[in-house]
Amino acid sequence: EEQAEETQEKGEKSSESDQPLFDLPDSIGIEESALENIVRWYCREAGVRNLEKHINKITRKLALQVVAEKEGAELTEKSKRKSDTWLVSDRNLDEYVGKPIFTSDRLYEKDPLPHGIVMGLAWTSMGGSALYIETQSIERGKDGEGKPKGGGTLKTTGQLGEVMSESTQIAYTVARARLAQVEPESTYFEDYDIHMHVPEGATPKDGPSAGVTMVTAMLSLALDKPVKNDLAMTGEISLTGKVLPVGGIKEKTMAARRAGIKTIIFPHENKRDFDELPEYLKDGIDAHFASDYEEVFDVALGGQFALHAMHSQEL
Repeated sequence: EEQAEETQEKGEKSSESDQPLFDLPDSIGIEESALENIVRWYCREAGVRNLEKHINKITRKLALQVVAEKEGAELTEKSKRKSDTWLVSDRNLDEYVGKPIFTSDRLYEKDPLPHGIVMGLAWTSMGGSALYIETQSIERGKDGEGKPKGGGTLKTTGQLGEVMSESTQIAYTVARARLAQVEPESTYFEDYDIHMHVPEGATPKDGPSAGVTMVTAMLSLALDKPVKNDLAMTGEISLTGKVLPVGGIKEKTMAARRAGIKTIIFPHENKRDFDELPEYLKDGIDAHFASDYEEVFDVALGGQFALHAMHSQEL
């Protein structure tokens, strides 16, 4: 009997200790929209440790605000509740976790994109990300006879690594060679210098996988043809225009979906990697696979490369 009474007393004490010190507001909680925004704009890395940290940060701040209001305590401007609701949503999320770490995946919303700009796909430590290649032409000075001085040059910016810098030179050569095939009469690269930039300038970048994107950006500029804003591509380019395989196909596909991309151009040798992805990642994506730059040209710049070249030769 004594043991039974002791157990009962412990149970009563335990149930008393389980009771909350304060009645929680009925509306307190975290909406699904807030969780989706945390994943998209704050925690892109693999795993859930950082996601857990952000959720804990929200719950601690909510607990502090509940206690402070019940006790009549005054909080600092940073800690006090600014919304008129206890529900954390995408509208007031920044009050609890600060400003987003990542910004929009799209630098350009205009469709088609401005001439000379193409979206590539990159692999980073945080997974995949959109990588724009921007090109701008600068008319070269003329000599006494009105002819451009010297030969056309390529200038690059955007904190590019050694491998990526070499890719820009290869892409420039390929672009000039392909323009000569499509429009033999064009002197665009003799008349203009090209400045290529890869935003964001403060972020170091390296690797060869933006080769096809660079070629397409320069040809878009030279041919005065824009590229659709829902098209992205990835692939190393060889000096003869072969499209070589790259890594991170899953991460790059996820980045494309996040950016609202509908059409992706991959190297042909990465077809198996794409085919092995879960259906939910491939759903709604129009994937093209290229082994030569001609196939990239056909998709990105509208029309068949061979027909363009044949028509130019006839002219």
